[in-house]
Amino acid sequence: MTDVTDTLQLTVQHPRPGLAIATVAGELDMHTADTLRRDASTIIEQGCPHLVLDLSQVGFCDSAGLSALIGLWHAAQAAGGALGLANAPDRLMRMLTLTGVDTILPAHATTSEAVTTMTAGLSVGAGPQGSPSTV
Repeated sequence: MTDVTDTLQLTVQHPRPGLAIATVAGELDMHTADTLRRDASTIIEQGCPHLVLDLSQVGFCDSAGLSALIGLWHAAQAAGGALGLANAPDRLMRMLTLTGVDTILPAHATTSEAVTTMTAGLSVGAGPQGSPSTV
């Protein structure tokens, strides 16, 4: 039998104004999806509408986790930003592809690639208070 854990951790870096990289560690399932949704939404609301989720430390993702990712994509879009995924494990990549979510939510091989793609062509964006800033 598999151990169920309610622990999900986010470690956040802010490489540029308006951009955050959050490394997600743990299982992304019905027990932790609300934690991801809440914590990542807070990052977006606090002035980082461009968010990259590094999923290299996610061991499992179910439909609740997938739903949380889609909800975060909507939150980033509503804030004038974008959500990108990086380092998704093979099993999660298959889930994104089979469900068609990969067509709206870009998944990249590396965090660096996700950041580069996300910021390409975005030399000016809205800062935390709506003022122009480099993104």
